[in-house]
Amino acid sequence: MTSAGSGLTLWQTCALSLLVFTGASQFALVGALAAGGGAFAAAAGAFFLGVRNAFYGLRLSQVLALPRVVRPFAAQWVIDETAAVALAQPTRRAARLGFVVTGLSLYALWNLTTLAGALGAEAIGDTDAWGLDAAGPAVFLALLAPMLTSTTERAVAGAAVVLGLGLLPVLPAGVPVLVAALAAPAVLWAQGRRGLKEGDR
Repeated sequence: MTSAGSGLTLWQTCALSLLVFTGASQFALVGALAAGGGAFAAAAGAFFLGVRNAFYGLRLSQVLALPRVVRPFAAQWVIDETAAVALAQPTRRAARLGFVVTGLSLYALWNLTTLAGALGAEAIGDTDAWGLDAAGPAVFLALLAPMLTSTTERAVAGAAVVLGLGLLPVLPAGVPVLVAALAAPAVLWAQGRRGLKEGDR
């Protein structure tokens, strides 16, 4: 429904879920488009959020040791959940089974619910009248909030919010999200400087 509220057609919505199998990246892309951002800014935000999957892939390539011909297809299923299940298994056989079962079930359910949501959005008509433009950011925040367990993570999230909201009135839609990514190195740099000063005392 969120993507339908952003102006995507039923087929575009389904294609997005089939090709970009990572929730955070999808919500970022759709949110940027909903705010009037260009395709490049929307895709760039989605890309940066999906970069972590590349690190999962590096670790999973060692654990699963899949044949080369299978790896490009398996890469589509490298997400938080499949990595967590596979890495928690005691043997390579169990890791492969966990990866395949988790990836297959989540991929099927994700795309079926995407189709159901897109059909539902078409059925209710004008999605703007229902306030569905706020659904994407709300869901993303609900997914993100429980993961902020340390002081550093909360500081990065807070700085990103300040950057994103502060630059929203002056930069094109989608660009503030990209600039907000600078919050992580800025917070880490500040913590490093503070650590050096305390070490000099």
